[in-house]
Amino acid sequence: MTTSVNIAARIKQMLESLGQYSLAPYLADWPRDCRSRPAKRRELPVLRWLPAIAGDDSAFGADLVAVVCRAAPSLEWRQTYSSKELDAVFLDNYGWSEILGGNGPLASGRIACGFLILGPSTLYPRHRHEAEEVYLPLSGTAAWQRGDAVWREHPPGTLIHHAAGEPHAMRTGASPLLALYLWRGAGLAQKARLDDLPTSA
Repeated sequence: MTTSVNIAARIKQMLESLGQYSLAPYLADWPRDCRSRPAKRRELPVLRWLPAIAGDDSAFGADLVAVVCRAAPSLEWRQTYSSKELDAVFLDNYGWSEILGGNGPLASGRIACGFLILGPSTLYPRHRHEAEEVYLPLSGTAAWQRGDAVWREHPPGTLIHHAAGEPHAMRTGASPLLALYLWRGAGLAQKARLDDLPTSA
């Protein structure tokens, strides 16, 4: 079993174990035949936070976190934004890797699934995308903002849902964040777009 197939199987098992109704559409669209495609190994500066994530005793799904931390150097890590959009401090503390989807090592045209890492004290500015989204923080407590609502902290193991096109932002505290993300619906190939509206604290 390849690394990506193993990670995908562990993700699905974790999601099923949560028994959450909101996850049912994602699990229904989960591909039955996960065949691995060649992946380009690509590292980013944000991976320097992996030791802190691996050492988090309060992580949710510790087995999955350990597998991801071990496999991270062999995965393809990406960034949606360029230095023309966001500064180097953010880009050095931001990255994501798709496991399942249109670009990941495992093909799926109905859902996308992968991992986001944000370094400590990092604000991910307000953005939006056509696909609906669920986040499941695995390591590190972070705060999320939906639209103009107040910021709310979500510890590991909390499901966070964003409707299609809904603006949202997140910010980390003293610890780095490792979160599982799921995209579903239209616009899986569409990149997230930064919102011009200011994000209030």
